[in-house]
Amino acid sequence: MLKFWGDGSATAKSLVRIISVRSTGNFNWTFIFILAVVFYVYWNEIHKKEYKAVFAGLALYGVHWLYEIVNAIIAKCAGYPLWAVSNQSTTFILLIGVCWELSMMFALAGIISYKMLPDDTSKRYFAKNGKKGISCKLTGALGMALLFALFESFLAGTSNNSFIWVYKWWGVIPVFITTYVPFFLASNYVPDMEPKKRNIFLITEWGLVAVLLAVLIPLGII
Repeated sequence: MLKFWGDGSATAKSLVRIISVRSTGNFNWTFIFILAVVFYVYWNEIHKKEYKAVFAGLALYGVHWLYEIVNAIIAKCAGYPLWAVSNQSTTFILLIGVCWELSMMFALAGIISYKMLPDDTSKRYFAKNGKKGISCKLTGALGMALLFALFESFLAGTSNNSFIWVYKWWGVIPVFITTYVPFFLASNYVPDMEPKKRNIFLITEWGLVAVLLAVLIPLGII
């Protein structure tokens, strides 16, 4: 069952209010297995010197963390986040809108997206008769964003409320445009930046994530 918009229901609000962030109440050993899989994938790419795939993974994953931090701040200020994960759907909740399993998936999503591009990442579709065409990176980002938005609509409609949308104006369309499109633009474009700009982007991105987590978690904001 697909759910396309939040319903603002009392049920959704009550589920958000009982979320236990960073509680080990549901912890189990799948946590370690998933971490091992992610570590293997990154190490394998590094071993093969597929550094662009690694950059793609780090670029998207960093954007993911920035979004989750902002979502948690919104929850603190407005009472409810734009999205949330339920206690019963995960082994460990990192921030109110992201669980361990979901976060580790996003750690790999950038690598997957970049590897799905043509070998020649400068390729453009519909480029003929003097037309420049459409970048394969852009079409790839839009396609992945649409797929993820639709899958999120499935999660929002699951019987165990794996994903919770509270606000009636938040749903598949804003998720697609404001969240997943930027995610996959980062994974598809950052790896091919000139090295200096790419390094500045990644260092700034991850430096900001580290500072925000180090400050906001001890303050009890996120």
